Amino acid sequence: MDHIGAATLHSVPLSEDAAYFTLVADGSVPAARAAANAYGRLSKALAGEGLEVLHERIFGSLDACERVLAGRASVMGLSEGSPLTYIQGRPACGSGFAGASVMAVRGPVNVVRDERGRTCGRTWRTDGAAFTFLQSLHGRDPQADDARPAQATRMFDLAEHLLNGLGTDYRSVTRTWLYVSDLLSWYGDLNKARSACYGRFGLMPAAGSRRILLPASTGIEGDTPAGAAVTMDLLAAVLEPGSRIEVRQMTNPRQKDAFAYGSAFSRGAAIRRPGATWISFSGTAAIDEAGLSCHPGDFRAQMHMTLDVVEALIAQEGAVLADICNATLFLKEARFAAECRRVLRERGLEGLPGVPVVADVCREELLFEMDGTAAVLR
Repeated sequence: MDHIGAATLHSVPLSEDAAYFTLVADGSVPAARAAANAYGRLSKALAGEGLEVLHERIFGSLDACERVLAGRASVMGLSEGSPLTYIQGRPACGSGFAGASVMAVRGPVNVVRDERGRTCGRTWRTDGAAFTFLQSLHGRDPQADDARPAQATRMFDLAEHLLNGLGTDYRSVTRTWLYVSDLLSWYGDLNKARSACYGRFGLMPAAGSRRILLPASTGIEGDTPAGAAVTMDLLAAVLEPGSRIEVRQMTNPRQKDAFAYGSAFSRGAAIRRPGATWISFSGTAAIDEAGLSCHPGDFRAQMHMTLDVVEALIAQEGAVLADICNATLFLKEARFAAECRRVLRERGLEGLPGVPVVADVCREELLFEMDGTAAVLR
């Protein structure tokens, strides 16, 4: 972990050929300078370890987007149009650049383009599998029905179309991230649109079946520069015959399956590789085994419960909270930032590589949510 002025760079290995880099800014430095400082250190780390970016998400105030991207571009030396997703995740303190989550791997990494030649993701092949991240997908189209559920439907259909062009389909998707404008006003309609699309894609659980095909997911408030109602990133994993990689969708003994109350996602996805297991846990909040929100109005209790629930999920693959290599910490209000830091200290997680951002969670009474990835190296 390196401190860079008013920012911190966390570097955590995922395996011998992959790592997560988490940039965390405190909002006290102007956006362009904070991004340039943080990304300058990241650029050196990537070059030193011979790694290439596979997935990149940036969190910051929407009005600071151009300044943040200019600071990033000034030091990264990336080609124009390099895939990324910029999300309105306001810093818990100050304003501007909140931080970034970057997964990097030992290449080669190939850029994915849509039919118009625009970059929309990256693909990496290893151990008889192809991992594809698609980024910043949305269904906004002012020339069509631009109602929010219609945008969501077009977004999922676009993802299926792009995956078809890569020789696969949505059934290979292991993880999604949904960033939703004005989340609380239409989360129910978003869930209906997603379930309808997933039904067409053959993902919805059959009655009485214990087989889970639904990807892990985060659904959180977040505007993006395109002004779309909802924007998605996804990870697809295509395994070749004889591949040494195994993927499984997970349930959590501490929580009811989300699809049982209308949210079509699994609680997590485990990717088992030779020498390492990666556990991507879905957006998790203080929701109990019956699907009910717990500890209304008590941020501290909600955060402790959330950590307990995450711990129960990742323990199934032999991981503990200290094995989390990247996380996003969503605070309903900035005033909870100090309490968030106190809870992390109490749990021995002062060095947690997580970006804290201010965003609404999927229920009005929920004050905290987190998602992320844990890794167990063998």
